[in-house]
Amino acid sequence: MMLTRRYNQGSIRIRDIAYEENLPEKFLELILLELKNARIVESVRGAKGGYALRRPPAEIRLSEIIRLVDGPLAPFGDAEQLRGLITRDADHRALYQVFLDVRDAAAKILENTTLADLMSKPTTNSGRRGNKKKKDEASVLPMTLHAGGKEGHD
Repeated sequence: MMLTRRYNQGSIRIRDIAYEENLPEKFLELILLELKNARIVESVRGAKGGYALRRPPAEIRLSEIIRLVDGPLAPFGDAEQLRGLITRDADHRALYQVFLDVRDAAAKILENTTLADLMSKPTTNSGRRGNKKKKDEASVLPMTLHAGGKEGHD
């Protein structure tokens, strides 16, 4: 999100992004490498080095980022796999159809939401500054990085 907020303001160091977004640097490095390989971000070397978005935030869809980093858009598997189960498994056809409907609804929302859209929505205490966690509050990372993240399409 920080790269979106600071679009066209130059590159930002991994350390600064990790601090502001409250993410481990090593985790962030893996995500940024995937995003760089997909030409969503670019890296700049040197004293003023860091990362920046390659394209305007209005041209980067959430579905693109999630598919890249996390694989299929929904936790129910990819669409082709679900369609196959609907065809082959008559006993569970209705359940698989619900899973496919949920997957399709999630995909539609993610495909129609850009990084710029996220900046126009109201937020509550984004970033690390002024965002103290309660002791019992769960710490959840927004996405996980799978070793074969490019496997399967939805």
